[in-house]
Amino acid sequence: MALRRLFGFSDGELMRSDAKPCTRLMRHTAGLFTVGGGLAFWILCRMHYGPRITVPRSLRWAACGAVSVSSGTALLVRLFSPACEPQNIAAYDNKK
Repeated sequence: MALRRLFGFSDGELMRSDAKPCTRLMRHTAGLFTVGGGLAFWILCRMHYGPRITVPRSLRWAACGAVSVSSGTALLVRLFSPACEPQNIAAYDNKK
């Protein structure tokens, strides 16, 4: 699913064995951006509604921001990270 090969950014080599696998990289990125997205959308809600803000409305904005930003960044990591190229997923992500 990685777009790096399509855009010519990839040479098709395996990454180092001590690098983070794609699933862990996506999980950590999504977790970090969940907090940032929730906070950013909460601030945008406060700016948009001003004194008419209510707690359910601000929580709804924060939840939507957390979900949208975290899923968006996880998708970008999946598409453009060298760890998420098919040869690296086959080599390092399927260890059990």
